[in-house]
Amino acid sequence: MSEATLTSSPNLRDVMPSPAGCVLIIDDEAEIRESLRTLLEIDGYEVETAGTAEEGLARVGDRSFDLVLLDLALPDRNGLDLLAEVREQDASLSIIMITAYGTVENAVRAMQSGASNFIQKPWDNEKLLADVRAAVGRHRAEEENVQLKRALKQRYSFENIVGKSEPMLKIFDLVGQVAASRSTILLQGESGTGKELIAKAIHLNSPRRERSFVPVNTGSMPADLLESTLFGHVKGAFTSAIASKKGLFEIADRGTLFLDEIGTMSLETQSKILRVLQDRKFMHLGGVQELQVDVRIIAATNVDLRQLVREGKFREDLFYRLNVISIDLPPLRERREDIPLLADYFARKYSEENERTLRRLSAEALRLLVNYSWPGNVRELENVIERAVVLSSDSDIVPALLPDHIAGRGSAFPLLEHRSDASLFEIVENCERRIIVDMLEKCNWNQTEAAERFRVPLSTLNQKIKRLNIEIKRKNGNK
Repeated sequence: MSEATLTSSPNLRDVMPSPAGCVLIIDDEAEIRESLRTLLEIDGYEVETAGTAEEGLARVGDRSFDLVLLDLALPDRNGLDLLAEVREQDASLSIIMITAYGTVENAVRAMQSGASNFIQKPWDNEKLLADVRAAVGRHRAEEENVQLKRALKQRYSFENIVGKSEPMLKIFDLVGQVAASRSTILLQGESGTGKELIAKAIHLNSPRRERSFVPVNTGSMPADLLESTLFGHVKGAFTSAIASKKGLFEIADRGTLFLDEIGTMSLETQSKILRVLQDRKFMHLGGVQELQVDVRIIAATNVDLRQLVREGKFREDLFYRLNVISIDLPPLRERREDIPLLADYFARKYSEENERTLRRLSAEALRLLVNYSWPGNVRELENVIERAVVLSSDSDIVPALLPDHIAGRGSAFPLLEHRSDASLFEIVENCERRIIVDMLEKCNWNQTEAAERFRVPLSTLNQKIKRLNIEIKRKNGNK
């Protein structure tokens, strides 16, 4: 079939279904433009036209197209030069050159400059439509691939939170839903599960992202110091208050305050936090003037707050104020399919930080990591991978670079090392002592952290330490 000159139908777009693609025609001949427009609209495409290079560039800058049909000879620009400029604006855009001056040389130059095809006038309608469909299909497939990679990257590594397991994908979705709200959020999970990372992700995806994210570990301070840190104080409020000082609530104004280990707060401090949540007002320690703040609170805990409420150690009204939206972070042992993804992420991170070539995990090392129980969760995995990267001398992380208790070199709790005449009670007691000492060493002799990892009350751990005559070392290594 030869080139066809068809009558344009101005209302054709109104009766067509959703377009098969968006095409821009750049040609200085009006009859050519309208013939191509009609042909493509009948085939289901949305079409725009331009008669000059400048007009065509403006169209490309205004919206996205799947394909450009570009004339080689334009009054204000050489078509090959325009092709290069269009590609600068959108490198993924498909371009078909179309001209009456078709030569092998022009075809080669057009393809070298980035054209996906080259068609001569007069054209064959069926062949032109086939070429258009192929070019539009390639562009749409590439765009979908880019969008999919972007979505996967965001979902599997959301603000440095890595995971593709079902529990983590649900958390990513929930973070996306709640980030824009003003609601208070309670994060619950074991130590090392990434509660602060989730809090930062919520902040960075909220309207408060340009303001401060202020974290504070409420379990690491005595009650009086914590209150001074949170609310600030005036000069002379207490003996060492030689000058007035702002508190974290003021610093976090119009931003986010992250209260970690909130279950350790004294009841008195809890009541003051409750007042800020209710009235958005507080006073400096020793002050008389009320201050108004707009702070979003994200709280985190590794203990069961409901149990603390039942025991009278946590205010019930504060619990319900904090628990508007609750996000439970699973321990790493309950999302083992994330371990390879996390291990690779940390290997890349610490290879780069230590200026090493990328350290990859051997199949056996990865198997050991996946089978380990990870009492310290993601934080422990990160430490293990950082250690392996630093100690490695080649590009592979092998079992020899993993700690003994993970690699299975001997036993962290050797059951068989006892006197031949030892009783069952003595053997069990010896094993219990070794288990507790091993955990204390991992926690740098921090008994609170060790109790959390064992998931027992601190008082229970202290009773066992006393009964087993375990000597507690200070953090500098001295007894």
